[in-house]
Formats: sequence, structure tokens, C-alpha cells
Amino acid sequence: MQLSDRVTGAALAILGAVTCFGASQQPGVPGQDVGPAVFPMIIGAGLIGCGAMIALRIGHSFEDPEAVVPVGPGEAMPEPPRFGEVRAFLPPLLLLFYVLVADTLGFLLTSALIMLVVARVLGASWRLALSVAVLASIGVATVFGNLLRVPLPGGLLPLPW
Repeated sequence: MQLSDRVTGAALAILGAVTCFGASQQPGVPGQDVGPAVFPMIIGAGLIGCGAMIALRIGHSFEDPEAVVPVGPGEAMPEPPRFGEVRAFLPPLLLLFYVLVADTLGFLLTSALIMLVVARVLGASWRLALSVAVLASIGVATVFGNLLRVPLPGGLLPLPW
């Protein structure tokens, strides 16, 4: 059974709304601007946004029509675009890479390298992979460093703010 994009997107958006509601019920921490509700609220807002984009089929025109067509009976599944079974070992290897080099390189460079590798392995172009790696690393570092006040390793390229 397959569900339409509208149903799955709406379900994801509802899950995000429930997450935001649950997070808003968390008590604040006296004397602090940031409490236990901040991170779940960010996750909930992301779920709402992603669910809305899926339900409205934003980006659907970027999909390759041949990749969306299901394989018929008796037909072999096409091979994954890059690296085959090695992709299963990529998350633990990248996590180990982060643990080993984050203190030396710093969070920004290490996370940018990790995101670049993941994007390229998943088939992104160099231009898209580089832009995602740079912008996402700066965004995550800003959220964790400034909003959540989680200290991240500065390394060779610390955040200027």
C-alpha cells in the first residue's frame, strides 16, 4: 500500500505540531532565557516545514521520472548511484572521523567536511554539496553555540560571534 505525498506530508506536519505543543508545555528554567523547550520546538518547526513541503509537492519536479517508476515484476532493481554497500558504513566512519579530528580542526571545518562527503555520496553536485556543507555547518554551529549555549570546539576556524 502506498500513501500519497499529501497524506504523509500532512502526517509529518501534524507530528511537528504535536511536538511543538508538547515542548511548549515544558516548564522554564529560572534565570535562563533558554530552557528545555527550545530544541524540541526547533525540531517541531522543522517537521512542520518539511511536512508542508512534502504535502504541497514542492521539489517534486526535481525528481527523475524514471527513478520514481516502480520496478515491474521480474525486473532487477537498479544499482545505487554511488558506492553501493559502502554507504552503510559511512555514518559510523564519519562519526569516528568527527571524534578524532574535531578538537584539532574545529566544529565548522569538521562538520563541513562531513556534510560534503555525505552530499557527494548521495549524488549531489559539487556546487550543491559545497553550499549545503558551508551553510548548514554555520547554521548548526550558530544554533548550538549561541541559542543552546553548547560549547563547540573552535579549532582552526572558530565562529566570529
